[in-house]
Order: sequence, then C-alpha cells, then structure tokens
Amino acid sequence: MNKNLVVITGVSQGLGRAMLERFSEYDNWIVAGCSRSEKEIIKLRTIFDQRHDFEVVDVSNADSVLRWSEKLLERYNLAPNLLINNAGIINTAAPLWEISPQEFDTVIKVNICGVANVIRAFVPGMIKHKKGILINMSSGWGREPAKNLAPYCASKFAVEGLTQSLALELPKGLAAVALDPRESINTPMLQKGVPEAVSTSPTPAQWSKVAVPYILSIGEQDNGKSLTCPLVAQ
Repeated sequence: MNKNLVVITGVSQGLGRAMLERFSEYDNWIVAGCSRSEKEIIKLRTIFDQRHDFEVVDVSNADSVLRWSEKLLERYNLAPNLLINNAGIINTAAPLWEISPQEFDTVIKVNICGVANVIRAFVPGMIKHKKGILINMSSGWGREPAKNLAPYCASKFAVEGLTQSLALELPKGLAAVALDPRESINTPMLQKGVPEAVSTSPTPAQWSKVAVPYILSIGEQDNGKSLTCPLVAQ
C-alpha cells in the first residue's frame, strides 16, 4: 500500500489534535505533526503508532521549521501529499487600542509568519515531486470582521490573501486553498477569544469527522479557492 504523508502544524490541541486523530485512522496516511509544547509532544509519541512523527517546533521560528522539514524528508523520503497550516493563536478579546504591541506582534508572527515559514520549508520538496495540496486554515473572521479580535482578524485576512497569491505561483500538480472551519468550534482558542460561543459550538472531534473527509476531497481543481467546511450536524 502506498503511503501518503500529511504534515499538520499545531497538533497538540484543538482542531490539529482532532485532525491527527482522524488521519491516524487511515492505514495509508502517515501524520507528521508539530507543537510548541514539549510535554504534549512527548504524550503524543506515547499514544500514537510509531509510523507517525511528532516534533517540538515553533512555527514562528523559520530555522526551527526548516530543520523539522529536513528531518522529515530524511526519515520518510517523501514530500507531503497534504500540508495543513493549522497552528494559530487568538488575542484576548479587547479593543485594538487596548491590545499590547507584544500580543499583537505574537499573533501576527504565529498566524502569518508561521504559515509563510512552513510554506518556505516544505513547498520546494512538493514542487520537486510535482504534487501536493496546501491547506491554510482560515476563519470566518478572515472574511468578515469581528469586534475585539482585530489582530486575529487581520492575520486571517492575510492568510486569505497569501493563499490566493501563492496559488498563482504554484506549478501544475500543486494547489493551495484557504479553509474556513465554517463555525465556532469548542477549542482553547474559542474559549479565550469568544467564551460566550462555547456552549453552542461542536467539539473538535465532531468537526473533524466532517472536515477530514472534506479535506481529502480537495484537489488541484480547487487551487486558489477560499473554501468552507461542511456544516457539522448536532
């Protein structure tokens, strides 16, 4: 059986962890995931089959991401069939003028620079293998604004534009899309940014059972599109 490699950033919690769970159920998929939390990465290594790979990586650090990509290429001799830029953070809800420069910069570094760092590290190998789908996780707040979440909205609007530009640059065989999960999902990010929405939101596990099959249906024909996951029935 041919093996496929999916690279997912931010796998220690939330949507990333849920997607890891789903992909690990497919015998023909290898999951390579990263997180900033050493404690959580150690835990993942004990839970999941050794065919998968988990590393401590800060996506906002370009050198760290590059070393990770080189290590994966050496281990698997595969370029990613699927690259999911999922790692992201949200600001504490507040008017823009009350958000510190440090918090604003951190959101931008993770949510925008982190995406660019991962693309820079992995896409050359995907181009060499002439195949691969890039999924840049966006948000409804990357298409419509929300009050008190200006840094997060700005970062996700940027992801949408970055993805569309990248799509124009990719050669035949590759595709890049921005993917909105569709709705608020009960993740640590939602609990921090919009806690009032938690009680009515599906869990990451519920979402991933719909989202991962949808992600697997995305192909070269979707290059440059801003897509939205199907609605999760509750």
